[in-house]
Amino acid sequence: MATSQTKPESAPLTDAVIASLARLVDDSQSPTGSRQPSHSEIEDQFRRADLIQADPNQAGRPIGKAKRIRGVLQWAIENDIQKGERLVYLLIALVRGVGGFREGSNNSAGTDAIQDLREAFASEGFNLAETGELLPVVLDTIIGQQLTVALKAYVRRARRGVLDAALVTGTGKDLVEAVAAHVLVQRFGNYPESANFPTLLGQAFVAAGLCAVKKPSPTAQEQMDLALYELACAVNRLRNREGTGHGRPFLTTVTQAQSRTAVQSMGLVAARLMDAL
Repeated sequence: MATSQTKPESAPLTDAVIASLARLVDDSQSPTGSRQPSHSEIEDQFRRADLIQADPNQAGRPIGKAKRIRGVLQWAIENDIQKGERLVYLLIALVRGVGGFREGSNNSAGTDAIQDLREAFASEGFNLAETGELLPVVLDTIIGQQLTVALKAYVRRARRGVLDAALVTGTGKDLVEAVAAHVLVQRFGNYPESANFPTLLGQAFVAAGLCAVKKPSPTAQEQMDLALYELACAVNRLRNREGTGHGRPFLTTVTQAQSRTAVQSMGLVAARLMDAL
């Protein structure tokens, strides 16, 4: 599976990732004894991600590395997904830096633990290389069912309000545009690349059997679908068209809270389209 050459500064945070990442650093049953990263190195990453307050070790009762990581990330997935995804990225980099992904290293996490983490990230549209580098899948290089699975991963992240899910890797589009284009390709084999956003999205809605135009006496479902179409068009107006795809997906006048709401809205619209495929 091809990947982007631009490294993200955050990584998907899911229950599967939490379990796999905790296992990656767990040396409690290791026949060779303790290995890096150490407790202090892990704690440094908690501080860098501004999540030290969630560390269960702060209560004064020493606990294992795996339990500390699970505790912090489980708090983050419920309370601050942005900081949690930042911590996942930092922990992966830390393990890579001490040789955790290198076979034969004294700090190797082991093939089973690495494979579990690789599979957890793969289901979220990310590729964990043998070297420990974590890169998002380039969606321009995949098609069909493989693209459907990858887009659904972005939709899940967008619905949680993860800002970088708004910018779909490798497509030059935002999430809703990418999903609309995918729907049209799935239905007709191509999509109008020169169409503006409202036209592209309207065609995708029609292709998926959804309502995108006002009717004299719409059903409740048609009224809801039309509201989703208009919501997506409004969110698109907030998009930073001059961005490079590596920063804020919205105009600088849009606050972080407004951005998160906009991304969640994108996830809602994209999910409706994907479900109608």
